[in-house]
Amino acid sequence: MDNKKELILDGLGCASCASKIEDEVRSIKGVKNASVDFVSSKLTIEAENESLLGEISIAVAKVVKNIEVDINVVEPGEGSKIVSPFSMRVNKKIAIKFAAGAILFFTALIFNLPFLLELFLFIASYLILGFDVVVKAYKNIVKGQVFDENFLMSIATIGAFAIGEYPEGVAVMLFYQIGEIFQDMAVNHSRNSIKALFDIRPDYANLKVDGDIRKVSPEEVHIGNLIVVKPGEKVPLDGKIVEGRSVVDASALTGESLPVEVEAGSEILSGVINKNGLITVEVTKEFAQSTVSKILDLVENASSKKAATENFITKFARYYTPAVVIIAALLAVIPPLIIRGASFAEWLNRALVFLVVSCPCALVVSIPLGFFGGIGGASKNGILIKGGNFLEALNSIDTVAFDKTGTLTKGVFKVTEVKPMIGFSKDEVLKFAAYGESFSNHPIAVSIISACKTKIDKGSIENYTEIPGYGLKVSAEAKEILVGNSKLMDMEKIEWTKVDDIGTIIYVAVGGKYAGYIVISDEIKDDSSNTVQALKKMGVRRTIMLTGDNSTTASKIGRELGLDGVYSELLPDQKVERFEDLYKNRLTKGNILYVGDGINDAPVIARADVGIAMGALGSDAAIEAADIVLLTDEPSKLLSAIKIARRTRNIVWQNIVFALSIKALVLIFGAFGIATMWEAVFADVGVALLAVLNSMRAMNAGK
Repeated sequence: MDNKKELILDGLGCASCASKIEDEVRSIKGVKNASVDFVSSKLTIEAENESLLGEISIAVAKVVKNIEVDINVVEPGEGSKIVSPFSMRVNKKIAIKFAAGAILFFTALIFNLPFLLELFLFIASYLILGFDVVVKAYKNIVKGQVFDENFLMSIATIGAFAIGEYPEGVAVMLFYQIGEIFQDMAVNHSRNSIKALFDIRPDYANLKVDGDIRKVSPEEVHIGNLIVVKPGEKVPLDGKIVEGRSVVDASALTGESLPVEVEAGSEILSGVINKNGLITVEVTKEFAQSTVSKILDLVENASSKKAATENFITKFARYYTPAVVIIAALLAVIPPLIIRGASFAEWLNRALVFLVVSCPCALVVSIPLGFFGGIGGASKNGILIKGGNFLEALNSIDTVAFDKTGTLTKGVFKVTEVKPMIGFSKDEVLKFAAYGESFSNHPIAVSIISACKTKIDKGSIENYTEIPGYGLKVSAEAKEILVGNSKLMDMEKIEWTKVDDIGTIIYVAVGGKYAGYIVISDEIKDDSSNTVQALKKMGVRRTIMLTGDNSTTASKIGRELGLDGVYSELLPDQKVERFEDLYKNRLTKGNILYVGDGINDAPVIARADVGIAMGALGSDAAIEAADIVLLTDEPSKLLSAIKIARRTRNIVWQNIVFALSIKALVLIFGAFGIATMWEAVFADVGVALLAVLNSMRAMNAGK
């Protein structure tokens, strides 16, 4: 049963409101959990029972309207389109309103007018510019929601009028509103830029039906259908090419700019772009199960798993604002009572500065944008991170444990050594071995044939005999050729020399004479060694390999890569046991990562602090089990992920330190009468705007 539902909060522009909505929805009867993603304006609800979702949706709409009347609750698809950066606030009506208010304000400020006319112009200007803010503050107070930016600005500006600071009261409201416009524009621009990173969803598919081509929605295409992909189009669904050849651009999925050649028989993934050829594809997965859908789903839901820093700031904001309001009230009342000659109006003005500064929007808005920007930047580089918590976890690593095959090694058999005996050359040993393996599709046979430089004439091969458990016997070039293991040599009474090398040993005999041997082994990936060394330079204490391969091979690879520990010949359950030992013997409080292929290693990936699936594009098991999915086969993507995490953390902490420092400075200056409301407005909306713009840099974290 599916007891989850997603709703779009159309018009959500206040991060504080998002936090309130999340808390209120969680308290609705029947709701097991709820999470609001401020960046995508998405509310995810998990109900105790699927049958309750209808009632909960109605209750959610009421809760949202109580918190913010301008937010509409809509189903996904209705309100989930990318919003123009100017759409939320800047329209003709608002422009006229602000122009009128500004003209009245500057008229009263510049010209020497009679007091009553001047006061009338200031009041008229204030009502034009700030009426909606005051009304919202009143409505929220009636609902019991006092400490928000509308309340703070209303009290501060009305207070300024009360002590005769009319120009300052209007100016604060004017520049607050202007700041809000630019902040909304910046937030929306940031949202749009992040969403644009994932603009890989195909709009249509060219379905081939009885020789005709019909343009349909990808959701209408089923497994086994044929689709045609023209040059320049996105491949809409996963499938297998049955006709044509082309070059595809997979950079949107993997971050790799190099084009990939495909032809009939090649697997092709949705989301890649067909560059130059016309191809016909047989669909192998429904759209909902396709690679592009999985990636979009992962990215869109990444913000539901919030980092510890995000959760801390949300809680901090709940206590910070009321605390500052209380301090402001004390600041307005106590000094005039205990300091001789102190003016109530002067200290009230200082208290009002406190109120203007206290809004924590800069933190509450910019931090989730920073984490989501980091997740977006990672996705752009072929790294899918399922939540801000996992992105943050990459900043503190004690141990990285790797699987071997397919992770540190290519998982592909390759001829790594050819040792001929006297009277034979390397090319001859490979040629005779290739004669024997010509009719086999075994990976070992394929690796020998690929390594052979001589063209093999299959028609000249006679008396082909396969001996199970031993090898092959054939006749070619008027000679009897034996290709197999040591048991075949003994059976045929060939005098041979035992080889103690790493890998699979293939012995070759020609005409009853031992010709030599071939070593076939899994090849280490080009960037594995550099990755291990770079991890150590980054501060990782231990690098470990857990593998089911034999100890000789595992030890050699461990030495070549400079790993700190190697555990070999492990079954899947034994890998978990060894992994538990790493926790018992961890050197620091840092996290333990596991990097594997995501299928055989699923139990360990699930157990790790951060489980990482390597080269798992299109693998259901990998995407389900892992916290982070590296879409290519490069171990060095792990380094990129760590760098992105560190850059994102730096940006987030820059915002925290910058916002709190400026606010603290203005609070102190305000208390001593040095800072005015002008500085206070900058410390609120100005700092928020700068913090949001800084957060956008996280989207380029992979560069």
